Amino acid sequence: MTSTESLTHLISDCDGVLIDSEAVALQALVDYLAPLHADRAALAALIRPRLGLKLEALVLGVCAELHLPEPTVPDLAVMRSTVEGECDRKAQPIPGVREAYAAIPLAKAVASNSRHVRVQGLLARTGLAELFTGGIYTADIAGRPKPDPAVYLAAAGGMGVSPGRCIVIEDSVTGVHAAVAAGATVLGFGGGEHSPPDQARLLREAGAAHVFASMAQLPELVAQLRAGAALQAPA
Repeated sequence: MTSTESLTHLISDCDGVLIDSEAVALQALVDYLAPLHADRAALAALIRPRLGLKLEALVLGVCAELHLPEPTVPDLAVMRSTVEGECDRKAQPIPGVREAYAAIPLAKAVASNSRHVRVQGLLARTGLAELFTGGIYTADIAGRPKPDPAVYLAAAGGMGVSPGRCIVIEDSVTGVHAAVAAGATVLGFGGGEHSPPDQARLLREAGAAHVFASMAQLPELVAQLRAGAALQAPA
């Protein structure tokens, strides 16, 4: 177990943690797949737990489960462009995220499954880029997407520390698995609009040390982790 004194850096996922984009992506994917499967509620139920995966893996998994034709590479490219376009137009910062991260006195980086150019653009557009002086690390640069730990290993290495010195903020089971595999301490964020009712349980089962629902809670949780205080499970 990581010693509390060694928690010196913070790494954050982007979509669903910093940027409220997962609900937008969910709706865009349901809209795109609805002509192939009319039950929109069923589509949403299959897509929601896969948010956090690379889009291609998400869509292929949903199509396989519904026995739909596997989309072609050009189809997937169009879908990616459509979903990313919707997210880039509509997504806003998670409420309270700017204040919460600014109040945490640790070097910070971003680790995301999204493309580097997209994450860079989103953070710049929303005014969050200046908070992450430790850099932006993405699956297209690291070479392997979450749940592989590569992007978290790259982020820790880029900041010159071991993953065991890092606190990671994640909102998806996929991301928690990746961060735990890298050796980081994980706080799960379950307050996004896209989060299912059982998200807190799923994040804890994936390995999150604690799950919180409001960004206002984050600075104190980080301070408690660094001080070695026991984090209380929510009622």
